[in-house]
Amino acid sequence: MCVEDRISNFSDHILCHILSFLPIKEAVRTSIISTKWRNLFASISIIEFDGDLLRRLTDRNIDSFKNFVDRLLKFPDQVRLDCFRLHDGISSWNDGDHDFDVSGWICAALCRGVKEIDLKLYNLGDVPPDVPPVLFTCHSLVNLTLVALGFKIEVPSDVCLGNLKTFYLESVFVCDSINRLISNCHVLEDLAFMYCSVANASELNIQSPSLKELTLYFDPPDIDQYSVVINAPNLVYFRYGGDIVRVYPLGNMKSLEKAQIYIWFGSETNAAHLYQGICNIRSLTLQISKEIFPTSRLPIFHNLIKLEFDGDICFVEFLHCMPNLKKLILKYLNYAGTQWKALCIKIPSCLSFHLKEIEIEIPRIDTLMIEMVSYFLDNALVLERLIISMDYLTSIEKRKARNQLLQLLKSSKKCLIMIL
Repeated sequence: MCVEDRISNFSDHILCHILSFLPIKEAVRTSIISTKWRNLFASISIIEFDGDLLRRLTDRNIDSFKNFVDRLLKFPDQVRLDCFRLHDGISSWNDGDHDFDVSGWICAALCRGVKEIDLKLYNLGDVPPDVPPVLFTCHSLVNLTLVALGFKIEVPSDVCLGNLKTFYLESVFVCDSINRLISNCHVLEDLAFMYCSVANASELNIQSPSLKELTLYFDPPDIDQYSVVINAPNLVYFRYGGDIVRVYPLGNMKSLEKAQIYIWFGSETNAAHLYQGICNIRSLTLQISKEIFPTSRLPIFHNLIKLEFDGDICFVEFLHCMPNLKKLILKYLNYAGTQWKALCIKIPSCLSFHLKEIEIEIPRIDTLMIEMVSYFLDNALVLERLIISMDYLTSIEKRKARNQLLQLLKSSKKCLIMIL
């Protein structure tokens, strides 16, 4: 019985689109189907070399692979590229005998009007290549991810990434010219700056009216000598992690709705600057060490309605700065952190008037933990739901804890206690 090959009747454009969803190795294999398919793989719009493919190379086929990539990217009259993705695996072959022309591949993708470049590269030799300057004058780029240990970023004076919306940068060497790059991305919406070496830079100056999401993670050797200036009036989502540097938000970022802050080392003064700049948020995730918790210089978070807290400090004073809080999530660390029965401070107003839901993750049950739960049940007058998660406890410990917790009195008659 003759079976009709309906797929081959599709236009080349549709077939190339289908091939773009296959791993490059499988796309090349389709060339043996028929003459129609022989060179179709060379016209796919998404080119991806992942670590699994690259790690399977051998001394026998490594040079053939390099020549194949050169032809695939640099062959004249190729179609425009939607995406060029190159992930780790090259490092194991990047020696004196088998140097990959990574910069050349990037340039070839740019010449084909690529919209997305995603590079995750490590250990590219003793003298890692510079990022080709043409990368920063490409008008077609919409998404750029560059994770490359040892890569050096030098931004040319004529930088212009007019269509770039997402920029993710990790583990590269940067200097002050990175500020020129950010300010010349006129439609940039999402910027991530992760663990980059800033030894040759004095500050990170983020001037971007279009920016909506910003992620900063720092682990610099001299955090006291480095600062961040943020002028992003339309920022909606802010993430910050690592060591706390001097952060100077220009204005209080009035559009900001959500922030995630994870800081463990640095100065209390720098932490206070950061909190002041984000005081208009509605949702906050906070993980901080007690050594840099600036209780004496906290602003009032008038708009905050949701707090997720992870720390080993007594945060009741912090609740005084959140008068309209409605939901509190406690991912509760190693201990409850204070003598709750001995607290003589004024009850936070959010407990009396607004807090309706509390979720607590309990790593173990002890007297202080029971006192903490009792404190909330006594003082949260409008509480509607208390959820206690005990994933780390044994079944016997859970049974004992459940009996203790259900005996506690509650001030809110509407409160439903759920023990998971």
